Amino acid sequence: MMKKTIVLLALIAPAPLFAQRDTARSTSRASAVATAQTLWEQASTYITASADDMPEAKYAFRPTPEVRTFGQLIGHLAGSQKLFCATVLGDTPPAEDAIEKTVTTKAALVQAWRESNTYCGRAYAIADAATGASVDYFGQQRNKLYVLMANLTHDNEHYGNIVTYLRMNGIVPPSSRPQR
Repeated sequence: MMKKTIVLLALIAPAPLFAQRDTARSTSRASAVATAQTLWEQASTYITASADDMPEAKYAFRPTPEVRTFGQLIGHLAGSQKLFCATVLGDTPPAEDAIEKTVTTKAALVQAWRESNTYCGRAYAIADAATGASVDYFGQQRNKLYVLMANLTHDNEHYGNIVTYLRMNGIVPPSSRPQR
């Protein structure tokens, strides 16, 4: 019996230490929406720098005939961001492909991208408590944090495409440059 008691005490004695460690970790952890915002801002910064760095003459570049041009990719990202963030903000989502299909110059595409970032900044600034609210996401009910994460994932997915477009044109992607 004594042996069982010692083993049991050895197993449960550290429990308060683990609980304290987990409590300290959770109180120092950033909120979920703040974490998503930080990651989104990083992706947005890389995409913005890429859009700025690509020469206007290369906005018509496409690696193969089956894929978007660089300009269409920037337009697609601007339109899709507005769609995702309108969903979170409770606004009527615009047509995802409206910018991609109508805007063609570098200046206008970069402006549309920047405007989508300003708009999405409002969505990423919502309180954590609001992120649990359910919204319609392409016919499915998802919470707002899910939609914010989907936007972030979508931006990063296409930043991967952008990296290839840049490298094929002799431009070092922003994420591969030394950080200052």
